[in-house]
Amino acid sequence: MSTFDLNTGATAALAHETDLTDLPVDGELPPGLDGVLVRNGPNPLGGRFEGNDVLSWWPQPAMLHAIELRDGRAIGYRNRWARTRTWARVHAPEQADALPDTNPNVNVLRHAGETLALAEGGAPLVMTAGLDFGGASQRHPGLAAGMTAHPKADPETGELISFRAHWERPWLRYGVTGADGQPRVDQLIEVPGPSMMHDIAITARYSILLDLNVAYDFSMLQRGYRMPLRWHDERQSRLGVIPRHGGPVRWFEVAPCFIQHVVNAYDADDTTVVLDVVRYPEYLRLSGSGAGFEDNPLGVLWRYEIDLARGKVSERGLDEAGIELPRINEGRTGRPYRYAYAVQQPTNQEMRGVVRYDLATGATQQYRVAPGDQNSEPVFVPRPGARDEDDGWVLVCVYRQASDTSDVVVLDGRDLQAGPLATVRLPGRIPAGFHGAWLPREAA
Repeated sequence: MSTFDLNTGATAALAHETDLTDLPVDGELPPGLDGVLVRNGPNPLGGRFEGNDVLSWWPQPAMLHAIELRDGRAIGYRNRWARTRTWARVHAPEQADALPDTNPNVNVLRHAGETLALAEGGAPLVMTAGLDFGGASQRHPGLAAGMTAHPKADPETGELISFRAHWERPWLRYGVTGADGQPRVDQLIEVPGPSMMHDIAITARYSILLDLNVAYDFSMLQRGYRMPLRWHDERQSRLGVIPRHGGPVRWFEVAPCFIQHVVNAYDADDTTVVLDVVRYPEYLRLSGSGAGFEDNPLGVLWRYEIDLARGKVSERGLDEAGIELPRINEGRTGRPYRYAYAVQQPTNQEMRGVVRYDLATGATQQYRVAPGDQNSEPVFVPRPGARDEDDGWVLVCVYRQASDTSDVVVLDGRDLQAGPLATVRLPGRIPAGFHGAWLPREAA
């Protein structure tokens, strides 16, 4: 696995919490952008990483970043470590016992009147768009035992579909939360062993679970590995299709792979489910020497078509370019859709550029980012009152190597190649992180 200096460039952590107001803007911010862009990611409490690879980066304490836009202005920026037990042990020991023992450093979700910072398998943490924290969720009691950081919210029913994968039994539970936050489904899913499941897909009728070739190997801890996960040649990759509100799971075997992130899924007809993902032909394979991992190949846009009537799956690549961190217009989650946006990966050490896919024609558009710079996932924000799927804006945080600062770039969702409509200039950097969300004013 590649090593690099986490304490320089885009990944370098912040050592302080900051509040800024009236940020400079190049160009004109669309007046329809009225809300807060929130980013989430790992940031050591001491402001410095100890290791030199992604396993030293992933598990660090959550830091959230918020950029508020209103009336064509960039009102302000602030950053805060998530107020958890881990944070309190360093900064407020007297509060530690009263705060949740979770590390929500992956994602942000608005559901059932709560904004939640999401952990990888842990309990969510209540927060606001202003980065105040409210402890454990009061409106989502069914999520207290932990959940995926990539649940899917149905844009029509308001339901939240999730799972909890764990290295201890029960290895996998599937759940549906109602639009009111109350649990509707909690089903044990039988699997042969614990595996790395990071994401889930939904259609209007089904949910799709990903049981793939990356799984736990606890003997690795005795050999000095910090994380007991690796590629297993002997495992069978498979997709599990379960009715939305629970029932028997139908498993469909697919070629060996790992899927970190889902793009979208939908019911093509009464018996066909389409699933689009970022697929890796292998991931976290141990090196031949047994010390460390081989470099991961790049992930590519991939499509599975699941024939429920015949019990078969066809699969094919939709592009050969390396990508990650895909996003769509979330109003199309689980429904037929046409457009997807993703980060381009020229190499497995770069997140640089944004690509838009037109899945109807195969056409692509690109927003290019200069070598040495890096960027976050592209967050699509629909224009208020929009009817067309791509009528909106794409927000991207771009790290500028030359100045060691970050910009928030606003692109036209229909024409990435036209370049920024507006660029918000920050005097410091937003470190490379995982995911985030746009919180419109009414949800902020």
